[in-house]
Amino acid sequence: MTEAPRSQFLSLHLIETLAAVLPVRDENAQPKTLVFGGVERHMITSQARRRAERVHARNRANAGRGALKGRSMGVRTREWAILTGRELESTHGWEKEKALVTARAVMEASGLKFGDPKKKTVANLTKVLVFAPSDAAARIAAHIADQRAVVEEWCDAYLEAQASAEAAKKARRGARKKAASSPEAEEPEGTSTAEAVVSAPLPTLPKATRDAVLLALAPRDAVDIALYGRFLAEIPDSPNVDGAVQTGHAFTVHEAEQIEDFYAAADDAKLDRKRNALSFLDAADDGGAGMTGYQSLISGTFYRHAVLDRAQLRTNLRAAGMAEQEAETAASEAEQEFVNAFVEAFPEAKKNSTASTGSLPALVLAFEGERPYNYASAFQRPVDEGPVSAGGEGPAGPAAVRRLLCHHTFVSRRREDLRTARILTYDPEIDMLLGELGSPESLTLVERTQDLTP
Repeated sequence: MTEAPRSQFLSLHLIETLAAVLPVRDENAQPKTLVFGGVERHMITSQARRRAERVHARNRANAGRGALKGRSMGVRTREWAILTGRELESTHGWEKEKALVTARAVMEASGLKFGDPKKKTVANLTKVLVFAPSDAAARIAAHIADQRAVVEEWCDAYLEAQASAEAAKKARRGARKKAASSPEAEEPEGTSTAEAVVSAPLPTLPKATRDAVLLALAPRDAVDIALYGRFLAEIPDSPNVDGAVQTGHAFTVHEAEQIEDFYAAADDAKLDRKRNALSFLDAADDGGAGMTGYQSLISGTFYRHAVLDRAQLRTNLRAAGMAEQEAETAASEAEQEFVNAFVEAFPEAKKNSTASTGSLPALVLAFEGERPYNYASAFQRPVDEGPVSAGGEGPAGPAAVRRLLCHHTFVSRRREDLRTARILTYDPEIDMLLGELGSPESLTLVERTQDLTP
C-alpha cells in the first residue's frame, strides 16, 4: 500500500493550565496581556515560546538525545568576537588581548557593527544578536590562525587608521568648539588634514578572510536556523533565512486572573542573632524581615498554536547545501524534534519559584493541511467558568478542550485538505472527557509525542 503524500503544513494546537506563574513580563515587570473578545487576557509571547523550544531542541541535540542528535545547531549571541578570541587563545596559542582585538577588527571589517569601544561592557559585543552555526567562532579563528601574517599586517594598518581617524575627529570637534566660543578665532592649523584623515577609507579586509567570515556565519547546515529563520541586515551578502515555523502568542481562554504576591525574605544572619540573643531587647533589635516586596503571578488555561511549513524547511536545508535525500532526512528529524519541543519546552522565567517548567498540556491537537489553520477564534468568547447548572461552562480546562475539538470538527467538515488529525492528553480527566465526547473517526488518540505526526 502506497503511503499518501504529506501535506505542506503541520498545524499544532495546545491547551494547558498554569497556576501561579510568571513566564514573561513587560518593561514594568507586569504580566503581558492582550484584549481579545472584549476582555483582557494574559499572554505568553511567541518570542518567549520560540526561544524555549529552540533551546530545548538544541540542548537535546548537543547532549546526543532526540531526533536531531549529532546535527549542527545554531547559537544566537552578540559575543562572536569574544568567542573567536577565546578560540584563538585556547586552540591556536595567541596572546589573549591580541586575539580579542584581532577577532573584533576582522568581524567589524566584515560588516558587523560593535558597541562603543570606550565602554568595556559593550566594546566587543555586536550591536545585534547574530544567529549562526555553533562552530562559527572556531572556523573564523582557524582561518585567522592559518593566515596569521596577512591578517596581522592588515589588522595593524586597520587599527592605526582607526586611531588616526578618531584623533582627527577629536581635533575637528575641538576646533568647532573653539570657533563656537570665539567666532573671530582663526581656524587652527591642521584642520584640513584632519578632514582628510577622517574621510580616508579604512584598509579593506583581505577578500579571502572576509569570505571565510561570511561562510562561517552563513546558516549552513544548522537545523534550528532552517526551522526558525534568521535576519541579518548588517551584512547584505550574508544570507537571511525565512523560517519554516510560525508561532502565535499564547493567551488565556478566559478573562485574565492576576494576584499580587507579597513576599518576605528572611535574613539568616539576623535570625541567628535573634535566636542567640541574651535578652528580649537584643532580640527586638533583630526583628523584622530582611527584605519584602511584591511580585505579580498569573493563573489560567491557555491556548497556543504553531505551524510548520514542510516545504519551506526543505527549501532552507537545500539552500544550505544539503543534497535532496539528506535534506529529506534532516527535515523529518527536525519535524519530530519541533513537535517534541512544542509539547515539552516552556519559558524558564521564575522557574525556581513557580516550578512552571513542570507543566504538561491538557490536550495537543496536530493535523495536516494545505494551509495553516489558527483556531484562536474558538476562544473569542471568553470561557465562563461558572457552574453548568447556572449556564456556565465549568472549569476552563475541560471547557477549552470541548471548544477546540468542536471547532476542529466543524472546520474539518468544510475543508477537504485537513488530514491525519491526532490528539494527545496528559490529563486523566480530559481522557475521560474524550471518551464521553465520542471523538470523531477523523481524530486518532495517541499516547506519545512522536506519534502526533505520521
